[in-house]
Amino acid sequence: MFHIQKISSFDSPDLQPYATMRRPLEHERQGIFVAESEKVVRRLLESRLTVVSVVLPEKWLESFCPLLEARPENVAVYLADKKLLESLVGFTMFQGILAVGKLPAPVSLEEMLAKSPSPKLFVAVDELANAENLGALVRNCVAFGVHALIVGETSSSPFLRRAVRNSMGTIFQLPVIELGKASSPLPAANSGDGAHEVTRPTCQTLAQTLRDLRTRGVRCIAAHPHADKKFLSQANFPDDCCLVFGSEGDGISPAVLEACDEAVAIPMPPAVDSLNVGAAAAVFLYEVARQRKKI
Repeated sequence: MFHIQKISSFDSPDLQPYATMRRPLEHERQGIFVAESEKVVRRLLESRLTVVSVVLPEKWLESFCPLLEARPENVAVYLADKKLLESLVGFTMFQGILAVGKLPAPVSLEEMLAKSPSPKLFVAVDELANAENLGALVRNCVAFGVHALIVGETSSSPFLRRAVRNSMGTIFQLPVIELGKASSPLPAANSGDGAHEVTRPTCQTLAQTLRDLRTRGVRCIAAHPHADKKFLSQANFPDDCCLVFGSEGDGISPAVLEACDEAVAIPMPPAVDSLNVGAAAAVFLYEVARQRKKI
């Protein structure tokens, strides 16, 4: 269900999540995220995540009505002029559709292991700060059937606006463990349906988590461009495993690399240092799917 209100500004406290889109830490403290574009907002409305509000030009209302009517919560729908929306993001928007959702409840390592079928397939990211690249990696994870994503304490959140957009909304389908979040609740501003607080449990580091996975029989394999002992075509992925990816600049940190069982490289000519992390993830995940006869 939903209720409609026309707006001419974002001065109302209920609309502050849109007015503060460039302040992601505020959104994290409030336990919310922003979805952007027609396809991403549709996927949010189709998901099990809580939807707080939607902002869109009036011409889109009719096509969104079936999804809004099917929602269990009472979603606030704000009708706004497209130029007003463009003033928020700072560039011309082709569609002018935004939404605010609530971050999903944290997933523990135990839950992830218990709910994932065998052979398990996890992906972990280390020092991946670029939100667009993280979003592309998320999209690849969902495309190739990854059971959960482990986000290292030095990486960006996959619920940043640009990461959500680049994932094309597939992040709503992927269980995520975000390491290194504060354990104490932080006060939240009004996000459209009353103030709330979000507690994100303090988690161990990525290196510790990988060692924990190994004790539980999950092989941890680093996607490392400078691995000189094994290429991807020589690696085997029949059993439970976790693929670990790093940033394009520095790759995987030494501590995380040491916590892995082995490092595997994609063969390429000397003139190319490495692939974009999204492209590298797609290559690795395709090989896992091929070996497991998923494709």
